[in-house]
Amino acid sequence: MKKYYLGIDLGSTTSKAVIIDENDEIIGKGITNTRANYMVATEIARLEAMYNARFTILKQKLREEVETSREYARYIADVESAFKFLQFNRRLEKLNMQFKETISNTFKGEQQERIREFVNDIIEKIGPEIKHEYLYGDIASKNQFFRDIVSERFNKEVAKLDKAYFDPLVLVYDKSITPVENELTDYDFKELIFESLEILNDKYAHIDETFSTNPGVVFDAEINLLKGNYKKIYDSIKEHISFIANLDIQITNMVGTGYGRALLPFPEKSIKSEILCHAFGAHAYFPETRTVLDIGGQDTKAIQVDRYGLVTSFHMNDRCAAGCGRYLGYIADEFSISLNELGPLAMESDHEVNICSTCTVFAGAEIRELLNVGQERSDILAGLHKAIVMRAISLLARSGGVRNEFTFTGGVARNQAVIKYVTELVKKNYGDDLTINIHVDSIFMGALGAAMFALRSKN
Repeated sequence: MKKYYLGIDLGSTTSKAVIIDENDEIIGKGITNTRANYMVATEIARLEAMYNARFTILKQKLREEVETSREYARYIADVESAFKFLQFNRRLEKLNMQFKETISNTFKGEQQERIREFVNDIIEKIGPEIKHEYLYGDIASKNQFFRDIVSERFNKEVAKLDKAYFDPLVLVYDKSITPVENELTDYDFKELIFESLEILNDKYAHIDETFSTNPGVVFDAEINLLKGNYKKIYDSIKEHISFIANLDIQITNMVGTGYGRALLPFPEKSIKSEILCHAFGAHAYFPETRTVLDIGGQDTKAIQVDRYGLVTSFHMNDRCAAGCGRYLGYIADEFSISLNELGPLAMESDHEVNICSTCTVFAGAEIRELLNVGQERSDILAGLHKAIVMRAISLLARSGGVRNEFTFTGGVARNQAVIKYVTELVKKNYGDDLTINIHVDSIFMGALGAAMFALRSKN
């Protein structure tokens, strides 16, 4: 039986899990909001990594077909998207039930009925829209959280209604989302995977029908390959799908890290510092890494490493969350937008507004003052993002500067505006010839490093 190793990065804003095999190859990844319940977040991330590992093993078993036939790769990707939609939909159903309970406990009479009608209408509208995005779009590949997916669309619909209902509807959402988000749902993988296949049968039957009734319709190349071919693909891989649905993935050893690592139910020898894990994980992705910058939820770490990925020096800001993920979350709340919208909006800026402080305590007042004097939201956000990165650059200088190669890790490394200013300021201060590494999986570097320590300390 193959052996697998688990790394858990329990952060203050997100919790990540990575499963690797004996060759340091990533088999599974999982991520969720941490929010108020650290233990639930840890378990959700672990389960998500286990689900993802099954799909990775499926692709490994079908490696030849996937590499030689694009339709196989597309079909498996569609199965995973459908699977993620079903997970999402189960939670949406729970959220809808929580909405009803919150409305009943919060409002009376005619207002209660009106609020209930509005919420029902919103759910009936956004549910099918999100399903379409999972099955035909790329939402499944974006690592968006349940809260973010729902809140963006919920707030958009609320904005269309009479302003008198804005506060009551936002109150209903805020009271309902946290208990649902903090509830652990252990999905039956076997049940969901075969339900996913049924959804895909309906999807491709609809596509075949569309082709037959409208031959001129244009789909992407891989969809064209699947036209009239999906049943054959299903028949050829259903045995493998049954195998991964019944597979028992045994974790040989695990290591925990992150802001909340002391809360993990692991023995002391299985707990490692974030600094060690981010350095080790970054070096695994980019072996020439010599400087690592990790901007997390509560702190920023500037780390120098040797050619083995071992830490030689570091400097960190651990006094408060100013300029970190928590701060960005606070800013998003001030602007009534999601975290995912911060970066794109800041990128629309023509020039950055000078921000005097990145202190979370004073940020709200400064933002409101800037808005009152007519500053554009995008320019304010651009200034905020630049100020955050300038704090990080100061830490890098104190840690020993930036040496080639430079790797950016942590959840904030997914923010386009932060990436822009990190790139600009690192090159400005340390030279244009520097190699800057920013990976789509930067947020998983700490969990990967933890998993690698688990492998190396298995005995």
